[in-house]
Amino acid sequence: MVQPTPSAPQAPGQKDERQKSKKLSSLKALLPFVKPYRGLVLGALLALVTTAVVSLTLPLAVRRVVDNFYTKDAQTLDLYFAAALGIAALLAVGTGLRYALVTRLGERVVADIRKAVFDRVIGMSPAFYEKVMTGEVLSRITTDTTLILSVIGSSVSIALRNLLIFVGGLALMLLTSAKLTGLVLLLVPAVIVPILVLGRKLRVLSRENQDWIAASSGNASEALSAVQTVQAFTHETASRGQFADVTEHSFDAARRRISTRAIMTVIVIFLVFAGIVGVLWVGARDVRAGDMTQGALVQFVIYSVMVAGGVAALSEIWGELQRASGATERLVELLRSEDSVKDPATPKALPDPVEGRIALDNVSFAYPSRPGTLALDEVSLKIEPGETVAFVGPSGAGKTTIIQMLLRFYDPSAGRILLDDVDLSDLRRDDFRKSVSLVPQDPVIFAASARENIRFGRPAATDDEIEAAARAAAAHEFISALPDGYDSYLGERGVMLSGGQKQRIAIARAILRDAPVLLLDEATSALDAESERAVQKAVDRLSAGRTTLIVAHRLATVKKADRIVVMDAGRVVATGPHDQLVAEGGLYARLAKLQFTEGIAAE
Repeated sequence: MVQPTPSAPQAPGQKDERQKSKKLSSLKALLPFVKPYRGLVLGALLALVTTAVVSLTLPLAVRRVVDNFYTKDAQTLDLYFAAALGIAALLAVGTGLRYALVTRLGERVVADIRKAVFDRVIGMSPAFYEKVMTGEVLSRITTDTTLILSVIGSSVSIALRNLLIFVGGLALMLLTSAKLTGLVLLLVPAVIVPILVLGRKLRVLSRENQDWIAASSGNASEALSAVQTVQAFTHETASRGQFADVTEHSFDAARRRISTRAIMTVIVIFLVFAGIVGVLWVGARDVRAGDMTQGALVQFVIYSVMVAGGVAALSEIWGELQRASGATERLVELLRSEDSVKDPATPKALPDPVEGRIALDNVSFAYPSRPGTLALDEVSLKIEPGETVAFVGPSGAGKTTIIQMLLRFYDPSAGRILLDDVDLSDLRRDDFRKSVSLVPQDPVIFAASARENIRFGRPAATDDEIEAAARAAAAHEFISALPDGYDSYLGERGVMLSGGQKQRIAIARAILRDAPVLLLDEATSALDAESERAVQKAVDRLSAGRTTLIVAHRLATVKKADRIVVMDAGRVVATGPHDQLVAEGGLYARLAKLQFTEGIAAE
């Protein structure tokens, strides 16, 4: 169930990963997503430079007004004020255009990132999800991309604009008064040092904060996806406690991040404005001494305020960039994560049509989460086209593992698995899986209509084909009884259906797929006796002419198989038809007595 959270306030992500990049170099990973939209970038940059230049010209106009207030006629002053109004209008239009272009760019890039991450993780093998919780992946796709959106759609633009104003304002300050500007420059080291020192700490805290947010999302997702089990075992209090613990760790990381950023902001703003007050005091004395005009001092003051505002804004945005850098790292980890199962660079093709010949050649396998325990131990098996083979054995014997290996959810540690004499590792997964149809032990029902759930087996299927598949799976009657029939919404994970109804939807989906290889993993385990007989007839019709592998405990299913494979501890211990295996005694005979004969007696 829900995993216990760490007792010490250590973020789920590896600490060395949070510290591996102490600069904003992680943001370079966003460039491939930005490059396709060069037009938007250039337009935004043009608008940005224009608004920055316009902003820097305003103090020049103000100086002229102040210096010539008593020496020029009213008409000339009117022209100065009209020019200032025109500059303000240009500034407003440029700022609006910059906002529109940059925001659109941010939304477009983040949409592409979300699609790229989802495209990557949806194709990852189950081994990947043994290590990473789905809730954490969802957090990265949502929360982390939202941070990146704020940076691309706002922060970077504002940072560049303030950088231009800072540089341009500093240059114009130098032209206005080299003496006063020299005094201002003495403040720069005092301002830069806290930004660099605290900024580095801020980045680490930001990454830790995001790690805890992802852990919180994963914890909640796991608990809510199994809410009935949580409630049935009265685990609500413990689940609340676990979620609260993770959430509090997230809050604690956020509190430390906020405190660090607040301290950095206080230091920077105080140093900047305290320095400016001191410089202006010197400037005021120069005006009184006649070494500087009033207009020049006003111009210098305005530029000083603009430069100070630019520095303050940059210190604020630096924190945002640090957070986005951490978020980018986490997304890049997903995009660059290596899958243990890979498609070949030059895949082979299956014969057309696919016959369904299957061979396991000395296959051994251990799950990544249990590397010391072999789930399959030197299994060799040949299954002919059209043959129905049942796998029986105690829990953990390796029956379902064979199904997963045939779908190439995992690769063997040793040996080969072949379909029509072609090694699965030489085929593209999405190519050979089209020839396989699966009914899993735990049927998956999507939050969609009954019709769309069945159509999942073959998206191009017509409504008539869907209904025919439902009839064959003994699902038509209960589907028709739903409020909207085949268009009835089945709820998340099929909460509106019973276990048997879910199973029949899954079987209808497999029937609709019409693949040459059929895999049934306890496909009738949740059915009552009457439904099982109906579905068994459908399975019999479906398996005719197809290679069918069945994992089952029910006697009715196993007895009709052409061959029964008995497994124990990952090994094949016996094969043959039902009567032969019963006569031989051994494990199958004991299972038949315990699971089958007594079951019939109970009925």
